[in-house]
Amino acid sequence: MGTTILDAMDIPNAPAPRVSFGEALRLWARIGLLSFGGPAGQIALMHRELVDQRRWLSEKDYLSALNFCMLLPGPEAMQLATYAGWRLHGVRGGLAAGLLFVLPGAMIVLALTVLYSAFGALPLVAALFYGVKAAVLAIVVEALLRVARRALATRLDWMIAALAFIALFLFALPFPLVIIMAALVGAWHAPGRAEADHGTLPDWRALARTVAIWAAVWLGPLASLALLLGPHHVLTEVGVFFSKLALVTFGGAYAVLSYMAQAAVETEGWLSAAEMMDGLALAETTPGPLILVTQFVGYFAGFREMGSVWGGIAAAMVTLWMTFTPCFLWIFAGAPYIEAIGKRPKLAGALAAITAAVVGVILNLSLWFGLHVLFGQVGRLQGWFQPWIPAWSNLDVFALALTALATLALLRLPLGIVPVLALSAALGAAWKLGF
Repeated sequence: MGTTILDAMDIPNAPAPRVSFGEALRLWARIGLLSFGGPAGQIALMHRELVDQRRWLSEKDYLSALNFCMLLPGPEAMQLATYAGWRLHGVRGGLAAGLLFVLPGAMIVLALTVLYSAFGALPLVAALFYGVKAAVLAIVVEALLRVARRALATRLDWMIAALAFIALFLFALPFPLVIIMAALVGAWHAPGRAEADHGTLPDWRALARTVAIWAAVWLGPLASLALLLGPHHVLTEVGVFFSKLALVTFGGAYAVLSYMAQAAVETEGWLSAAEMMDGLALAETTPGPLILVTQFVGYFAGFREMGSVWGGIAAAMVTLWMTFTPCFLWIFAGAPYIEAIGKRPKLAGALAAITAAVVGVILNLSLWFGLHVLFGQVGRLQGWFQPWIPAWSNLDVFALALTALATLALLRLPLGIVPVLALSAALGAAWKLGF
Protein backbone atom coordinates (compact mmCIF):
# COMPACT_ATOMS: atom_id res chain seq x y z
CA MET A 1 0.00 0.00 0.00
CA GLY A 2 1.42 3.41 -0.96
CA THR A 3 2.11 6.16 1.53
CA THR A 4 -0.01 9.28 1.78
CA ILE A 5 1.17 12.86 2.24
CA LEU A 6 0.25 12.57 5.93
CA ASP A 7 2.56 9.56 6.22
CA ALA A 8 5.35 11.57 4.64
CA MET A 9 4.80 14.45 7.03
CA ASP A 10 4.42 12.32 10.14
CA ILE A 11 7.07 12.49 12.80
CA PRO A 12 8.77 9.55 14.51
CA ASN A 13 8.08 8.91 18.17
CA ALA A 14 4.54 10.31 18.25
CA PRO A 15 2.80 8.37 21.04
CA ALA A 16 0.14 5.82 20.18
CA PRO A 17 -3.46 7.02 20.53
CA ARG A 18 -5.15 6.43 23.85
CA VAL A 19 -8.58 7.43 22.57
CA SER A 20 -10.39 6.89 19.29
CA PHE A 21 -9.93 9.47 16.56
CA GLY A 22 -13.69 10.03 16.42
CA GLU A 23 -13.85 10.75 20.15
CA ALA A 24 -10.97 13.19 19.79
CA LEU A 25 -12.65 14.92 16.84
CA ARG A 26 -15.76 15.51 18.92
CA LEU A 27 -13.70 17.12 21.66
CA TRP A 28 -11.73 19.34 19.25
CA ALA A 29 -15.00 20.53 17.72
CA ARG A 30 -16.39 21.25 21.20
CA ILE A 31 -13.29 23.20 22.17
CA GLY A 32 -13.39 25.16 18.91
CA LEU A 33 -16.98 26.22 19.55
CA LEU A 34 -16.40 27.11 23.23
CA SER A 35 -12.97 28.76 23.00
CA PHE A 36 -14.02 32.24 24.09
CA GLY A 37 -11.94 34.70 26.07
CA GLY A 38 -8.64 34.91 24.22
CA PRO A 39 -5.60 32.87 25.25
CA ALA A 40 -6.37 32.92 28.99
CA GLY A 41 -9.87 31.50 28.50
CA GLN A 42 -8.74 28.99 25.87
CA ILE A 43 -5.82 27.67 27.93
CA ALA A 44 -8.24 27.35 30.85
CA LEU A 45 -10.81 25.47 28.75
CA MET A 46 -8.28 23.00 27.35
CA HIS A 47 -6.77 22.37 30.78
CA ARG A 48 -10.23 21.59 32.12
CA GLU A 49 -11.14 19.29 29.21
CA LEU A 50 -7.81 17.54 28.53
CA VAL A 51 -6.25 17.30 31.99
CA ASP A 52 -8.95 17.50 34.65
CA GLN A 53 -11.94 15.80 33.07
CA ARG A 54 -10.58 13.34 30.49
CA ARG A 55 -6.94 12.94 31.63
CA TRP A 56 -5.75 12.61 28.05
CA LEU A 57 -2.68 14.64 29.02
CA SER A 58 -0.90 14.70 32.35
CA GLU A 59 -0.37 17.97 34.18
CA LYS A 60 3.34 17.78 33.39
CA ASP A 61 2.75 17.11 29.68
CA TYR A 62 0.24 19.94 29.44
CA LEU A 63 2.46 22.51 31.15
CA SER A 64 5.55 21.41 29.20
CA ALA A 65 3.64 21.83 25.96
CA LEU A 66 2.28 25.20 27.08
CA ASN A 67 5.81 26.37 27.90
CA PHE A 68 6.99 25.29 24.46
CA CYS A 69 4.08 27.05 22.72
CA MET A 70 4.77 30.25 24.66
CA LEU A 71 8.21 30.35 23.04
CA LEU A 72 6.77 30.20 19.51
CA PRO A 73 5.40 32.98 17.33
CA GLY A 74 1.66 32.78 16.75
CA PRO A 75 -1.42 31.96 18.85
CA GLU A 76 -0.21 29.78 21.70
CA ALA A 77 -3.63 28.27 22.48
CA MET A 78 -4.13 27.05 18.90
CA GLN A 79 -0.62 25.59 18.90
CA LEU A 80 -1.30 23.90 22.24
CA ALA A 81 -4.41 22.27 20.75
CA THR A 82 -2.37 21.15 17.73
CA TYR A 83 0.27 19.61 19.99
CA ALA A 84 -2.39 17.78 22.02
CA GLY A 85 -3.88 16.37 18.82
CA TRP A 86 -0.42 15.29 17.68
CA ARG A 87 0.24 13.55 20.99
CA LEU A 88 -2.90 11.48 20.54
CA HIS A 89 -2.94 10.72 16.81
CA GLY A 90 0.17 12.08 15.13
CA VAL A 91 -0.01 14.57 12.27
CA ARG A 92 -3.64 13.86 11.36
CA GLY A 93 -4.58 14.46 15.00
CA GLY A 94 -2.63 17.71 15.09
CA LEU A 95 -4.28 18.89 11.88
CA ALA A 96 -7.73 18.01 13.18
CA ALA A 97 -7.21 19.72 16.52
CA GLY A 98 -5.63 22.85 15.04
CA LEU A 99 -8.17 23.27 12.25
CA LEU A 100 -11.18 22.67 14.50
CA PHE A 101 -9.77 25.14 17.02
CA VAL A 102 -9.68 27.88 14.36
CA LEU A 103 -12.40 27.17 11.80
CA PRO A 104 -15.59 27.57 13.90
CA GLY A 105 -14.47 30.98 15.12
CA ALA A 106 -13.20 31.93 11.67
CA MET A 107 -16.57 31.12 10.09
CA ILE A 108 -18.41 33.14 12.75
CA VAL A 109 -16.02 36.10 12.45
CA LEU A 110 -16.27 36.07 8.65
CA ALA A 111 -20.07 35.97 8.69
CA LEU A 112 -20.29 38.79 11.23
CA THR A 113 -17.65 40.78 9.31
CA VAL A 114 -19.70 40.55 6.11
CA LEU A 115 -22.80 41.68 8.01
CA TYR A 116 -20.84 44.47 9.68
CA SER A 117 -19.56 45.74 6.32
CA ALA A 118 -23.16 45.89 5.09
CA PHE A 119 -25.09 47.06 8.15
CA GLY A 120 -22.61 48.24 10.77
CA ALA A 121 -22.58 47.00 14.39
CA LEU A 122 -25.20 44.37 15.28
CA PRO A 123 -26.87 45.10 18.67
CA LEU A 124 -28.24 41.57 19.20
CA VAL A 125 -24.83 39.95 18.65
CA ALA A 126 -23.16 42.47 20.95
CA ALA A 127 -25.81 41.83 23.62
CA LEU A 128 -25.35 38.04 23.50
CA PHE A 129 -21.58 38.22 23.71
CA TYR A 130 -21.79 40.73 26.57
CA GLY A 131 -23.02 37.90 28.81
CA VAL A 132 -20.61 35.36 27.32
CA LYS A 133 -17.62 37.52 28.32
CA ALA A 134 -18.72 37.47 31.96
CA ALA A 135 -18.91 33.68 31.95
CA VAL A 136 -15.51 33.42 30.28
CA LEU A 137 -14.01 35.61 32.99
CA ALA A 138 -15.31 33.11 35.56
CA ILE A 139 -13.74 30.21 33.61
CA VAL A 140 -10.43 32.07 33.49
CA VAL A 141 -10.41 32.74 37.24
CA GLU A 142 -11.17 29.10 38.02
CA ALA A 143 -8.38 27.82 35.74
CA LEU A 144 -5.84 30.37 36.98
CA LEU A 145 -6.30 29.18 40.55
CA ARG A 146 -6.05 25.52 39.50
CA VAL A 147 -2.92 25.97 37.37
CA ALA A 148 -1.21 28.13 40.00
CA ARG A 149 -1.75 25.49 42.71
CA ARG A 150 -0.11 22.83 40.57
CA ALA A 151 2.62 24.81 38.79
CA LEU A 152 4.01 26.85 41.71
CA ALA A 153 5.71 24.26 43.92
CA THR A 154 8.64 26.22 45.37
CA ARG A 155 9.38 29.70 46.66
CA LEU A 156 11.41 30.36 43.50
CA ASP A 157 8.39 29.43 41.35
CA TRP A 158 6.22 31.95 43.21
CA MET A 159 8.89 34.61 42.86
CA ILE A 160 9.28 34.05 39.12
CA ALA A 161 5.49 34.14 38.60
CA ALA A 162 5.16 37.36 40.59
CA LEU A 163 8.04 39.06 38.77
CA ALA A 164 6.68 37.98 35.37
CA PHE A 165 3.28 39.47 36.22
CA ILE A 166 4.83 42.72 37.50
CA ALA A 167 7.04 43.03 34.43
CA LEU A 168 4.11 42.61 32.02
CA PHE A 169 1.23 44.30 33.83
CA LEU A 170 3.01 47.20 35.50
CA PHE A 171 6.01 47.89 33.27
CA ALA A 172 4.93 46.56 29.83
CA LEU A 173 8.26 44.79 29.30
CA PRO A 174 8.50 42.75 26.08
CA PHE A 175 7.08 39.25 26.46
CA PRO A 176 10.12 37.49 24.93
CA LEU A 177 12.42 39.25 27.41
CA VAL A 178 10.33 38.04 30.36
CA ILE A 179 10.36 34.44 29.13
CA ILE A 180 14.09 34.49 28.34
CA MET A 181 14.94 35.87 31.80
CA ALA A 182 12.79 33.19 33.46
CA ALA A 183 14.49 30.46 31.40
CA LEU A 184 17.97 31.71 32.34
CA VAL A 185 17.08 31.76 36.04
CA GLY A 186 15.64 28.23 35.82
CA ALA A 187 18.68 26.88 33.97
CA TRP A 188 21.06 28.51 36.48
CA HIS A 189 19.25 26.92 39.45
CA ALA A 190 18.97 23.45 37.85
CA PRO A 191 21.38 20.61 38.67
CA GLY A 192 24.11 20.03 36.15
CA ARG A 193 24.02 16.25 35.62
CA ALA A 194 21.74 14.87 32.90
CA GLU A 195 19.72 11.67 33.11
CA ALA A 196 21.27 8.64 31.46
CA ASP A 197 18.33 8.48 29.05
CA HIS A 198 18.20 11.81 27.26
CA GLY A 199 15.15 10.86 25.27
CA THR A 200 15.09 9.90 21.62
CA LEU A 201 15.39 12.82 19.26
CA PRO A 202 13.88 12.59 15.79
CA ASP A 203 16.21 11.87 12.92
CA TRP A 204 17.42 15.14 11.39
CA ARG A 205 16.24 14.01 7.96
CA ALA A 206 12.70 13.64 9.28
CA LEU A 207 12.94 17.14 10.75
CA ALA A 208 14.24 18.57 7.46
CA ARG A 209 11.45 16.84 5.53
CA THR A 210 8.81 18.22 7.92
CA VAL A 211 10.18 21.76 7.66
CA ALA A 212 10.43 21.61 3.86
CA ILE A 213 6.91 20.27 3.38
CA TRP A 214 5.23 22.74 5.74
CA ALA A 215 7.24 25.72 4.49
CA ALA A 216 6.02 24.86 0.98
CA VAL A 217 2.43 24.46 2.22
CA TRP A 218 2.66 27.87 3.90
CA LEU A 219 4.49 29.94 1.27
CA GLY A 220 3.62 28.09 -1.94
CA PRO A 221 0.19 29.77 -2.30
CA LEU A 222 1.80 33.18 -1.68
CA ALA A 223 4.30 32.58 -4.46
CA SER A 224 1.43 31.52 -6.76
CA LEU A 225 -0.49 34.73 -5.98
CA ALA A 226 2.57 36.84 -6.78
CA LEU A 227 3.12 35.02 -10.09
CA LEU A 228 -0.53 35.04 -11.20
CA LEU A 229 -1.70 38.44 -9.94
CA GLY A 230 1.53 40.37 -9.52
CA PRO A 231 3.34 41.62 -6.41
CA HIS A 232 1.16 44.72 -6.06
CA HIS A 233 -2.26 43.05 -6.17
CA VAL A 234 -4.13 43.39 -2.89
CA LEU A 235 -4.29 39.62 -2.33
CA THR A 236 -0.51 39.36 -2.70
CA GLU A 237 0.04 42.36 -0.44
CA VAL A 238 -2.30 40.90 2.19
CA GLY A 239 -0.45 37.58 2.00
CA VAL A 240 2.96 39.20 2.42
CA PHE A 241 1.76 41.43 5.28
CA PHE A 242 0.29 38.59 7.34
CA SER A 243 3.15 36.19 6.56
CA LYS A 244 5.52 38.72 8.11
CA LEU A 245 3.15 39.19 11.02
CA ALA A 246 3.12 35.42 11.65
CA LEU A 247 6.87 35.54 12.29
CA VAL A 248 6.80 38.27 14.95
CA THR A 249 3.73 37.44 17.06
CA PHE A 250 5.69 36.26 20.09
CA GLY A 251 3.53 36.40 23.18
CA GLY A 252 0.30 35.89 21.28
CA ALA A 253 -2.08 38.38 19.75
CA TYR A 254 -1.87 40.97 22.53
CA ALA A 255 1.81 41.50 21.85
CA VAL A 256 1.31 42.44 18.18
CA LEU A 257 -2.14 44.05 18.00
CA SER A 258 -0.91 47.62 18.37
CA TYR A 259 1.63 47.16 15.58
CA MET A 260 -0.92 45.49 13.29
CA ALA A 261 -3.58 48.10 13.98
CA GLN A 262 -1.24 50.99 13.25
CA ALA A 263 0.09 49.41 10.06
CA ALA A 264 -3.35 48.39 8.76
CA VAL A 265 -4.95 51.76 9.52
CA GLU A 266 -2.20 54.33 9.00
CA THR A 267 0.26 52.69 6.62
CA GLU A 268 -1.94 50.48 4.43
CA GLY A 269 -5.21 52.41 4.79
CA TRP A 270 -7.29 49.24 4.65
CA LEU A 271 -9.77 50.38 7.33
CA SER A 272 -10.42 53.18 9.81
CA ALA A 273 -9.35 53.28 13.46
CA ALA A 274 -13.00 52.95 14.55
CA GLU A 275 -13.46 49.88 12.33
CA MET A 276 -10.25 48.42 13.75
CA MET A 277 -11.62 48.75 17.28
CA ASP A 278 -14.90 47.14 16.24
CA GLY A 279 -12.96 44.26 14.68
CA LEU A 280 -11.00 43.75 17.87
CA ALA A 281 -14.21 43.72 19.91
CA LEU A 282 -15.68 41.17 17.50
CA ALA A 283 -12.64 38.88 17.81
CA GLU A 284 -12.62 39.20 21.61
CA THR A 285 -16.24 38.12 21.97
CA THR A 286 -16.35 35.23 19.48
CA PRO A 287 -14.76 31.77 19.82
CA GLY A 288 -11.30 31.09 18.47
CA PRO A 289 -7.94 32.85 18.76
CA LEU A 290 -7.97 36.60 19.28
CA ILE A 291 -5.62 36.86 16.31
CA LEU A 292 -8.70 36.17 14.15
CA VAL A 293 -9.00 39.94 14.13
CA THR A 294 -6.52 39.64 11.24
CA GLN A 295 -9.34 38.06 9.22
CA PHE A 296 -11.48 41.16 9.82
CA VAL A 297 -8.59 43.36 8.63
CA GLY A 298 -7.90 41.19 5.60
CA TYR A 299 -11.56 41.20 4.61
CA PHE A 300 -11.72 45.00 4.59
CA ALA A 301 -8.49 45.20 2.57
CA GLY A 302 -10.00 43.01 -0.15
CA PHE A 303 -13.47 44.55 0.17
CA ARG A 304 -12.17 48.10 -0.33
CA GLU A 305 -9.52 47.37 -2.96
CA MET A 306 -11.55 44.91 -5.08
CA GLY A 307 -14.92 46.54 -4.50
CA SER A 308 -16.94 43.45 -3.64
CA VAL A 309 -17.86 41.09 -0.83
CA TRP A 310 -16.22 38.24 -2.76
CA GLY A 311 -12.98 40.21 -2.91
CA GLY A 312 -13.20 40.67 0.85
CA ILE A 313 -13.84 36.94 1.39
CA ALA A 314 -10.88 36.04 -0.85
CA ALA A 315 -8.58 38.35 1.14
CA ALA A 316 -9.92 36.92 4.41
CA MET A 317 -9.08 33.40 3.22
CA VAL A 318 -5.55 34.47 2.26
CA THR A 319 -5.19 36.06 5.69
CA LEU A 320 -6.28 32.89 7.48
CA TRP A 321 -3.85 30.76 5.49
CA MET A 322 -0.84 33.01 6.07
CA THR A 323 -1.63 33.49 9.76
CA PHE A 324 -2.28 29.92 10.87
CA THR A 325 -0.43 27.58 8.50
CA PRO A 326 2.98 28.41 10.04
CA CYS A 327 1.63 27.21 13.41
CA PHE A 328 1.56 23.67 12.03
CA LEU A 329 5.16 24.07 10.88
CA TRP A 330 6.35 25.15 14.35
CA ILE A 331 4.48 22.36 16.15
CA PHE A 332 5.19 19.45 13.83
CA ALA A 333 8.87 20.41 13.65
CA GLY A 334 9.33 21.03 17.36
CA ALA A 335 6.88 18.76 19.19
CA PRO A 336 9.12 15.65 19.18
CA TYR A 337 11.76 17.55 21.14
CA ILE A 338 9.59 18.39 24.16
CA GLU A 339 9.94 15.03 25.93
CA ALA A 340 13.70 14.86 25.27
CA ILE A 341 14.17 18.39 26.61
CA GLY A 342 12.50 17.35 29.86
CA LYS A 343 15.28 14.79 30.46
CA ARG A 344 18.08 17.36 30.26
CA PRO A 345 18.25 19.06 33.67
CA LYS A 346 19.37 22.50 32.51
CA LEU A 347 16.72 22.64 29.79
CA ALA A 348 14.14 21.09 32.12
CA GLY A 349 15.00 23.72 34.73
CA ALA A 350 14.54 26.44 32.13
CA LEU A 351 11.14 25.05 31.11
CA ALA A 352 10.08 24.70 34.76
CA ALA A 353 10.88 28.37 35.30
CA ILE A 354 8.94 29.25 32.16
CA THR A 355 6.01 27.30 33.65
CA ALA A 356 6.11 29.58 36.67
CA ALA A 357 6.43 32.67 34.47
CA VAL A 358 3.46 31.48 32.41
CA VAL A 359 1.30 31.65 35.56
CA GLY A 360 2.24 35.33 35.75
CA VAL A 361 1.50 35.70 32.03
CA ILE A 362 -1.95 34.13 32.45
CA LEU A 363 -2.64 36.39 35.45
CA ASN A 364 -1.68 39.39 33.31
CA LEU A 365 -3.98 38.28 30.48
CA SER A 366 -6.75 37.51 32.96
CA LEU A 367 -6.61 40.95 34.56
CA TRP A 368 -6.44 42.62 31.15
CA PHE A 369 -9.51 40.69 30.03
CA GLY A 370 -11.31 41.24 33.33
CA LEU A 371 -10.74 44.99 33.29
CA HIS A 372 -12.14 45.24 29.76
CA VAL A 373 -15.18 43.16 30.74
CA LEU A 374 -15.99 45.08 33.93
CA PHE A 375 -15.10 48.64 32.96
CA GLY A 376 -16.27 50.75 30.06
CA GLN A 377 -12.93 52.51 29.74
CA VAL A 378 -9.41 51.19 30.46
CA GLY A 379 -6.13 52.91 29.68
CA ARG A 380 -2.42 52.46 30.24
CA LEU A 381 -0.20 55.06 31.87
CA GLN A 382 2.66 56.40 29.76
CA GLY A 383 6.28 56.45 30.85
CA TRP A 384 8.47 53.87 32.59
CA PHE A 385 5.62 52.78 34.91
CA GLN A 386 2.71 51.59 32.73
CA PRO A 387 -0.04 49.82 34.69
CA TRP A 388 -3.52 49.36 33.24
CA ILE A 389 -5.87 51.84 34.96
CA PRO A 390 -9.67 51.50 34.70
CA ALA A 391 -12.07 54.42 34.89
CA TRP A 392 -13.64 53.44 38.21
CA SER A 393 -16.75 55.50 37.53
CA ASN A 394 -17.44 53.24 34.53
CA LEU A 395 -17.64 50.01 36.52
CA ASP A 396 -20.32 47.77 34.99
CA VAL A 397 -22.09 46.52 38.10
CA PHE A 398 -24.30 44.08 36.19
CA ALA A 399 -21.26 42.52 34.47
CA LEU A 400 -19.63 42.15 37.89
CA ALA A 401 -22.75 40.47 39.29
CA LEU A 402 -23.04 38.19 36.25
CA THR A 403 -19.36 37.20 36.60
CA ALA A 404 -19.91 36.38 40.28
CA LEU A 405 -22.97 34.30 39.40
CA ALA A 406 -21.08 32.41 36.68
CA THR A 407 -18.16 31.78 39.05
CA LEU A 408 -20.53 30.42 41.68
CA ALA A 409 -22.20 28.17 39.10
CA LEU A 410 -18.85 26.75 37.96
CA LEU A 411 -17.27 26.27 41.37
CA ARG A 412 -20.22 25.31 43.57
CA LEU A 413 -23.01 24.03 41.37
CA PRO A 414 -22.98 20.92 39.16
CA LEU A 415 -23.15 22.97 35.94
CA GLY A 416 -20.80 22.53 32.99
CA ILE A 417 -19.29 25.18 30.76
CA VAL A 418 -22.00 25.07 28.08
CA PRO A 419 -24.97 25.70 30.44
CA VAL A 420 -23.06 28.51 32.18
CA LEU A 421 -22.19 30.17 28.86
CA ALA A 422 -25.79 29.83 27.62
CA LEU A 423 -27.28 31.19 30.85
CA SER A 424 -24.85 34.12 30.93
CA ALA A 425 -25.53 34.93 27.26
CA ALA A 426 -29.30 34.93 27.86
CA LEU A 427 -29.08 37.11 31.00
CA GLY A 428 -26.64 39.50 29.32
CA ALA A 429 -28.84 39.86 26.23
CA ALA A 430 -31.94 40.42 28.35
CA TRP A 431 -30.15 43.15 30.30
CA LYS A 432 -28.67 44.88 27.27
CA LEU A 433 -31.84 44.75 25.19
CA GLY A 434 -34.05 45.90 28.05
CA PHE A 435 -36.24 42.81 28.49
